Amino acid sequence: MLIDWFTVGAQVLNFLILVWLMKHFLYKPILNSLDAREKRIGAELADADAKKAEAQKERDDFQNKNKTFDEQRSALLGKATDEARAERERLVGEVQKEADSLRAGQAAALRNDQTRLGTEMTRLATEEVFGIARKTLADLATVSLEERIGEVFTRRLHEMDGKAKEEMGTALNSSSEPALVRSVFDMPAEQKAAIQNALNETFSAQIRVRFETSQDTICGIELTANGQKVAWSIAHYLTSLDQKVRIFLGTQSHAQSKPAAEAAAKPNPENTPASNGVVHAEAK
Repeated sequence: MLIDWFTVGAQVLNFLILVWLMKHFLYKPILNSLDAREKRIGAELADADAKKAEAQKERDDFQNKNKTFDEQRSALLGKATDEARAERERLVGEVQKEADSLRAGQAAALRNDQTRLGTEMTRLATEEVFGIARKTLADLATVSLEERIGEVFTRRLHEMDGKAKEEMGTALNSSSEPALVRSVFDMPAEQKAAIQNALNETFSAQIRVRFETSQDTICGIELTANGQKVAWSIAHYLTSLDQKVRIFLGTQSHAQSKPAAEAAAKPNPENTPASNGVVHAEAK
């Protein structure tokens, strides 16, 4: 078989030209296109990564802001709750104080009413007792009530026990002022002289005495000197009546003010009658 070298050479040349043409006009554009596409894809991936990182950053910022907001909201809610609780306690305290003040005012008004009523009843009872006593003494002994009171007082001075006599004697001797004798009536000179003599004899000394009238001394006579007092008064006989009136008033007002009723019903040691309860010595 004969080889046509011209044909072989032409074919080889045509192949080389084809290869050059394909490389120049086909492979190179394709490679360039692939490189461009790869670069574009790389840029897109880098941009995507940047956007992802930015999105992650925004997400973290958002989460931090939400966390901060939640903390602030919790703090504000706690503060508002505490302020509301404090305001509620303040208002409740004010209402309680107003209620206590109102109850105290009502109790005080009730006690004042009881006191006024008791005082008025005592005054009326005292006037009746005085009237009856004056009439009885006038009918039986033909002597005025005031004179009889003076006689009883002078007798009680002579009958003072040792301790009371010693205390009053000390007060009379240590006082720079004259002893004060008070009575609800203006005593005549004879009665004043009798009391003066009784004092001098009882305390074995010349006692300086000043006499005066006082409406506070309920049908009786009172001797005071340097804080010590000796008195005789019909008012002591009214102690039992006064206690019964207080108990009665306390029972009537129980529905309105239980504490006031208990206080009214409680016996007052100062008003407890003594044996024959007509003479007493006390320090002011």
